[in-house]
Amino acid sequence: MKDEQTGSWWQQVTGEAIQGPLKGSRLEPVNHDEINFATWKRENPQGRLLRPDPTVERLYEPADWEQRYSNFPVVTQSAPGDSTPPRTLVYGLTVEGASKAYSNASLRRQSPVIDHVGRTAVLLLMEPDKKSVRAFDRNIDGKELEFFAKAQSPQLVLIDSETGSEWDFTGKALSGSFAGRQLTKLPILADYWFDWKSYHPGTSLYDQ
Repeated sequence: MKDEQTGSWWQQVTGEAIQGPLKGSRLEPVNHDEINFATWKRENPQGRLLRPDPTVERLYEPADWEQRYSNFPVVTQSAPGDSTPPRTLVYGLTVEGASKAYSNASLRRQSPVIDHVGRTAVLLLMEPDKKSVRAFDRNIDGKELEFFAKAQSPQLVLIDSETGSEWDFTGKALSGSFAGRQLTKLPILADYWFDWKSYHPGTSLYDQ
């Protein structure tokens, strides 16, 4: 990306200026969601939708862009012993300098995921739609909460093993002694494995 004010070039994944007057500067990441429209609409019933601009719609990538680009070779060489295909879809987390990636396949098999990234206790959730993913710090009042999914619930509902409180996909406790409490949301990035590890060389991979 190139900014208009200084002409500096910025790396998309890291937000770092790699060329120009602002070289070495880094943009502050903000939380964002990559979720399906049904989930977003349920949580934001009064939300507004930005529609494609028909005057430039022909410049947008086609809906099947991911399938088309999957045929292109990647420039990042696989490390010795790395059996993960380069274009494996992962969700990457960086917390206090530590990085970890979670494969889409592992989250499809197991949600919630209870883990640590560095010293931070984390919770990763995938909605039943198998597309919407969020991550949270699972510390409340200095305690690392353990979670499991409520059985036979049409939507994702979590129960913490410490108090039996119920939590939703936004990380908010709906009932129990923690009712009204909110888990801290963590920035998460959907990316290809080859790309994520290029910019996070010390990353580990959760794939169970």
